[in-house]
Amino acid sequence: MDSISIISSVIFIFFCAFIFSVANSSTLGVNYVSSLLEIQERERAPSSVQLTAAYGVLNRLIPSHFSSFQFHIIPKEHCGGEFCFNISNHPGSARDGSPEILIHGTTAVDILSGVHWYLKYWCGAHISWSKTGGAQLASVPDPGSLPAVQDAGVLVKRPVPWSYYQNAVTSSYTFAWWDWKRWEKEIDWMALQGINLPLAFTGQEAIWQKVFKNFNISTSNLDDFFGGPAFLAWSRMGNLHKWGGPLPQSWLDQQLILQKKILGRMYELGMTPVLPGFSGNVPAALKRVFPSAKISRLGNWFTVNSDTRWCCTYLLDATDPLFVEIGKAFIEQQLKEYGRSSHIYNCDTFDENTPPVDDPDYISSLGATIFKGMQSADSDAVWLMQGWLFTYDPFWRPTQMKALLHSVPLGKLIVLDLYAEVKPIWATSKQFYGIPYIWKVTLLFFFCASDVVFPIVSILFTQFICPVSVGTNLKVVFLTGYVIYFMCMLHNFAGNVEMYGVLDAVGSGPVEARTSENSTMVGVGMSMEGIEQNPVVYDLMSEMAFQHRPVDVKAWIDLYSRRRYGRFVQPMQDAWNILYHTIYNCTDGAYDKNRDVIVSFPDLDPNSISTLQTVLNDVHEQYGKRYLRRAILEEPNDSYDKPHLWYSTSEVIHALKLFLESGNQLSDSSTYRYDLVDLTRQALAKYANELFLDAIEAYKLDDLHAVAHLSQKFLGLVEDLDMLLGCHDGFLLGPWIESAKELAQDEDQERQFEWNARTQITMWFDNTELEASLLRDYGNKYWSGLLRDYYGPRAAIYFKYLIESLEEGKGFNLQAWRREWIKLTNSWQSSRNVFPVKSRGNALNVSQWLFEKYLQDLGSHDH
Repeated sequence: MDSISIISSVIFIFFCAFIFSVANSSTLGVNYVSSLLEIQERERAPSSVQLTAAYGVLNRLIPSHFSSFQFHIIPKEHCGGEFCFNISNHPGSARDGSPEILIHGTTAVDILSGVHWYLKYWCGAHISWSKTGGAQLASVPDPGSLPAVQDAGVLVKRPVPWSYYQNAVTSSYTFAWWDWKRWEKEIDWMALQGINLPLAFTGQEAIWQKVFKNFNISTSNLDDFFGGPAFLAWSRMGNLHKWGGPLPQSWLDQQLILQKKILGRMYELGMTPVLPGFSGNVPAALKRVFPSAKISRLGNWFTVNSDTRWCCTYLLDATDPLFVEIGKAFIEQQLKEYGRSSHIYNCDTFDENTPPVDDPDYISSLGATIFKGMQSADSDAVWLMQGWLFTYDPFWRPTQMKALLHSVPLGKLIVLDLYAEVKPIWATSKQFYGIPYIWKVTLLFFFCASDVVFPIVSILFTQFICPVSVGTNLKVVFLTGYVIYFMCMLHNFAGNVEMYGVLDAVGSGPVEARTSENSTMVGVGMSMEGIEQNPVVYDLMSEMAFQHRPVDVKAWIDLYSRRRYGRFVQPMQDAWNILYHTIYNCTDGAYDKNRDVIVSFPDLDPNSISTLQTVLNDVHEQYGKRYLRRAILEEPNDSYDKPHLWYSTSEVIHALKLFLESGNQLSDSSTYRYDLVDLTRQALAKYANELFLDAIEAYKLDDLHAVAHLSQKFLGLVEDLDMLLGCHDGFLLGPWIESAKELAQDEDQERQFEWNARTQITMWFDNTELEASLLRDYGNKYWSGLLRDYYGPRAAIYFKYLIESLEEGKGFNLQAWRREWIKLTNSWQSSRNVFPVKSRGNALNVSQWLFEKYLQDLGSHDH
């Protein structure tokens, strides 16, 4: 970063921090949870413990500068009763070997947020997950030369007390095979991003084993209850049972040990980990042990032919006295094992499970009893609930929604507005009818997605106070209410690999929600189903935990590209400006579940696939922002779930060209190489979608030569794309499979765990010879090894039957195609071939070659 940019950044932050320090951040929701905050403050780890933990994170992040910083814990009273951090020059910094920067914070997390803030805006650094390029710290000056801040220091307060992290299914889509080494890195990342309210779901099956033993449920009875290691999230939610199981005792013991390490570190850093509560999901054996209990069997959840081996789990009615008894026992056992809790428990009884009747009194009694189970074991308990059910299930009309939300004492229920960056519930439900909530970004590929921004420095100070973004899908409706909520960003489904974001909504949505009339918002959050993708979105969203005003996203993006790569390169600035207006400006309100043909191949007769597509071909200006008009050629009337396309592909290809032009200056940067591979993958994936439809069109025209040519071009592209992905560690299949095998204790477990890992990313759930899983490809990934070994061969089978159909003059043999590709998939799930765990190849050279081979002539028009 050049000196002028650094200086202007510093001046901007000074001004910004001053405004933060005087802003009134309290909402009605914060007042409602004030007693809980006071309890957590009293029970937080001693300052000495937190400081030791904070220095540990610093040493792992940038050991060369360990002695350059000094930390102090301060009470909230020093910050006007708010959580905060304060960055100042160390009084002894002029002496050799003395610390240079002094950071005060109300918790270790706040201190580390201050470290990150300083490294970002004074040193031009960037921190992301290792798989997405890792930390860019080359721009940080040497010890003894760190830039000073203003003499008065920089005070930054949290506008709301909590920053939430994770989704109930992240534990399976991302964390399934993690060991302590990987978890420690994640907790470090969380602390540096300011996250202080993470889910802590690991190891709960070992707790349940002990609880159910006291209700006369044997270990063997639980073999049918728990899902396999890659499917625990859904067995915990009562969606399935036994699939991928049974769980070995060694797994249960191992995960409980891991959970204790995770909780220990979170508490040391001053975090507030959220533990699971009892939702009513019980093993089938409980019905035999308690025949008079109100236990009902739920309906089918995505199995083929309602296969009861995996589906139709059992739910204990919350009005049954046994519900409170089990709920109490579960929390008591956790308290016994872990020694403490933070008094916040997550429970989602109705997530994808609809109540049997819609009577408001019945729903209210359910909610009250669920909470009673928590409160019976912990008098200070607070129920944290995902608001996803209010997004997708028409059952939850205002009367039913209000009955559930008001069934718990005020301040004892907090709702996660799970998909707030796209479909905010707070704005249409009178602030969740008064219940505290968290504005949450769900970075996953099927739930919630929100992107956040920080009003980044501009040499023109007039750009500092930026207007609320217009043209986003966040429609602000100011309503009154009394429900406490978090506003969350969902963003990613199933850990799919897709460049996507709604940055303007992220940069303004949390502020709009918090400052709206009678706001009950108490936090912001990220609730992605899978992580380690789209680092720009998460960088922005994490900052919203400290933002008091809407962010000027354009200015933020300009600085982001400098921080991301450690230097200013004009073509990269231009490229990121294009990406901001295209890929990261999705305003159509559609779910961004990746359905690219390569990773989610259509299981249809080609004659039922419409080849007339939606084209983005007209750019216009509105309110100073650029938008793309859609030219609808035909409304499709088939079951082909077309890939999501919301931007001009020609503009993105131009951005890729600018990336390649910057290669000579940035090729030594891991963050650049990750972004280059990802952007090239994105452009080629969309091109592959068009190739497929061209082949289908040729088939309909009986053009055998064209079908043969296009199918070979498609398959060659898949091979080439696999080679590209192999150039960066962030796009490899090998680590996913090998990390699963490493947790096994013997050969049988290794086979079971590998099957789990392979199945989740391909067929997902059960199938027959002629009927694929209803969830096939939901967990798809653009990973090297997976394209070459599975996606390519699957596509080749389809093209083979296309060609045979034309050669023989017969219709497409749909049954033969299905039988063969399903057999291929089942065989792949059980195979044991090994894939690389380290990247190889030159990302810049391969990307340049693929650009010239496939994309160079497409950059002038949308395809």
